[in-house]
Amino acid sequence: MAEIYRRIKSLSEKYSEFTAENLSKLVRIQSLSCKEEALSIELKKQMEICGADDVIIDGLGNVIGRLGKGPAILAFDGHIDTVDTGNINNWNFEPFSGKIENGFVHGRGSVDQKGGVASMVTAIRILKELGIARDLTIYFVGSVMEEDCDGLCWKYIIEEDKIRPDSVILTEPTNLNIYRGHRGRMEIRIAFRGISSHGSAPERGKNAIYAASHVALEIEKLNEKLRSDDFLGKGSITITEFKSGSPSLCAVADFAQLHIDRRLTWGENEKSAIKELESLITGLDGAIEIPVYEEKAFTGLIYGMKKYYPTWKLNENNPAVVYGVKAFEGLYSNKPKVDKWTFSTNGVTINGHFGIPAIGFGPGNEVMAHAPNEKVPINDLVIASAFYAGYAYSMTK
Repeated sequence: MAEIYRRIKSLSEKYSEFTAENLSKLVRIQSLSCKEEALSIELKKQMEICGADDVIIDGLGNVIGRLGKGPAILAFDGHIDTVDTGNINNWNFEPFSGKIENGFVHGRGSVDQKGGVASMVTAIRILKELGIARDLTIYFVGSVMEEDCDGLCWKYIIEEDKIRPDSVILTEPTNLNIYRGHRGRMEIRIAFRGISSHGSAPERGKNAIYAASHVALEIEKLNEKLRSDDFLGKGSITITEFKSGSPSLCAVADFAQLHIDRRLTWGENEKSAIKELESLITGLDGAIEIPVYEEKAFTGLIYGMKKYYPTWKLNENNPAVVYGVKAFEGLYSNKPKVDKWTFSTNGVTINGHFGIPAIGFGPGNEVMAHAPNEKVPINDLVIASAFYAGYAYSMTK
């Protein structure tokens, strides 16, 4: 067993330049959510070059490569869409340069999370060369629209493509630690109705802004009372947008709306979060709703889901975690840190909705996600590609 890990590690180092060059190509292709077509074509090509047995682009635009036809099914996931650059003046280099310099690949998406995708591609090459995948069916997924709607891509893969893995490795950045969960989240809107009147006589109307403001202050207090979990930490709630409307700026507002970001720790869910807010709007003309995401993929398909993304975590003795620890120890002779993400991933659907065991392991530090001057260490890419191949080997044993 030690010998196969040594060979995996050796090949990951041998292909370090190959991995970095592939990532550079991916970074140079801009791929905002719903606009990933050019990147999907490039990634399909990279998977084919590395020897994938089959590669398709599905109806939503996800790139799905396959190795092997064994009874156990393992999947690797890396989303190929990115956020935009933000203020370009905050960057010290061209965000889509894909520059390889001083041991890093630079650019938007290098950490979040094309670096994981490029490492996953190299893992195909390693697994193919060593013949490890014969006892498994392994899917390598370049997923779309994650930045806009976490997990939508995997909802489609499971429900429409009819692919349901036994376990999934999320290649989001983990600073080369193994992650076994994160808080869930949901978006919530509370709309308030008022009655307009002339601004010179506000007593004749009912100002929706006042009702919304009252609830906004109560939400601020609620944030301090939310439950906590020893592993995932505390739940949170905050208002991210306040809208209002009136017939004119000389009239009492007859409409107001709060948009809420709710982070859910263990034991919190959609029903409990809504119940908390219902108690705050008692006696007010307010209505609570969870928005639905319905945007058109680059394929032309409109496929949506409610913006509720469940909390998930695995126990440390879950086989998915155990295989990961075993693979890392086999490759690098030391025990990896097992931790959690601060942000949200496709795990909200994979494990949160469908209960499929999932862990995370990816190159780069999540503090670089969505930040200017994003860059990933090439050595991280090497270790990640070795880990992915090593995990597949651990699973066969």
